[in-house]
Amino acid sequence: MIIGASFAGVSAALAIRKKHPQAEIHLIEKQQTIGYLPGGINLYFNKTIDPIETAQFISEEQLIDNDISLLLNARVVSMDSTQHIIKYEKQETEFFMSFDKLILATGSSQWSNKILGSDSEKVLKYKFLPGVLKAIERLENSDKVAVIGGGQIGGEAADTLLKKGKEVHLFERMDYLLFKYFDEEMIRPVQAEMVSRGVVFHFDETVEKVTDTDEGLLIETKKSELVCDSAIFGMNVRPDLGYLDEHIRTHTDQTVFVNEYLQTSQADVFAIGDCIQVPYSLSQESFYIPLVNNAVRTGLVVAQNLVEATTPFVGSIRTIGTKLVDYYVASTGLTEAEGLFHGQPIAVSHVQQRSSLFSGCEKICGKIIFEKESHKILGAQLVSKADILEKINTLALGIQMGQTLEELYQKDFLYHPYYSNVIDITNQLGFEGLWSEADEN
Repeated sequence: MIIGASFAGVSAALAIRKKHPQAEIHLIEKQQTIGYLPGGINLYFNKTIDPIETAQFISEEQLIDNDISLLLNARVVSMDSTQHIIKYEKQETEFFMSFDKLILATGSSQWSNKILGSDSEKVLKYKFLPGVLKAIERLENSDKVAVIGGGQIGGEAADTLLKKGKEVHLFERMDYLLFKYFDEEMIRPVQAEMVSRGVVFHFDETVEKVTDTDEGLLIETKKSELVCDSAIFGMNVRPDLGYLDEHIRTHTDQTVFVNEYLQTSQADVFAIGDCIQVPYSLSQESFYIPLVNNAVRTGLVVAQNLVEATTPFVGSIRTIGTKLVDYYVASTGLTEAEGLFHGQPIAVSHVQQRSSLFSGCEKICGKIIFEKESHKILGAQLVSKADILEKINTLALGIQMGQTLEELYQKDFLYHPYYSNVIDITNQLGFEGLWSEADEN
């Protein structure tokens, strides 16, 4: 049985069907639909999809075709992990169901107990389809919109609102955009372009209170006040785990404790996706990193470990990519700022080169972070008006495999004068990293 039918739960269900063809698989989901893409509203406003309901990564029919039992609009309210029973509500009626193996994949929601008034209907949260439908209508009728949070959700929201001709104010407690993934000098040209198009950034400002007034929605920080028509909640999500019993061990942030095989503290109960912290591949620590790629990978791994613990989850190096205004931005691994706390001394190298010899010829700005002595790669960042998003996957794999600069610059690469440069940016990052070290020595 799997509780939650988003990326983690669906991935687990499909992988279990392959691993255990005869298994009876039940997927329970509290929403009325499945497979909604959390970024669907941006696709809709950018006219990539229409209607919004088509923003799906999977359909009910696909799961049914795989002989997966789907129970929608059913909210799990409690569980007895010792007796292998869960209780759920559907249409105000309570039901009980037993299980042999249970996977907790209930995902996460957008909420905050630190911002007073953030539950206002004018503070838009659109991770799920019902919230999206309300958000579309309100944003269409809003001229001035505040975005709370300057991570990937907030940055993409600001970009979409710009294209809709809205006045955009973005509030971020740190001093630059996407601070978890980029060093400031790398993201600076993106911020500058957003400012030139009208975004007003409120950096070093934490939103403390939101009030619905006669004049509009009042956003308050220690430094300023702003009245707008509506606001988008772009802060981190939190796990939905109110149904857990006392036998399931949790961390202080209320995520479920799991071992390397994604097993909880209770026999036959597993947890994946946004329910858990994931190991950070570059340290001995684990963090709450609610990314789709982590959810999908944990879903694939848990299927291997249901009967016998055979496949440890390798963890995350926090790989992301998106497009903001005209810039493609991508990052993986440690930033330079984080690298200062790494166990070994670090070094960095910057590279600029054309995306190809003849086609487009956009400049690519790249940065690589590595261990000073061993040359082991720790992180990389790419920013360009050319689409370089897939290249971050090469760098991410290199980091996961423990590659050094020497191994990176010697990797094989595609060359074609119309589509590429003489040397790929990923190879160039490894090569220039070596020479930057030689120059220092």
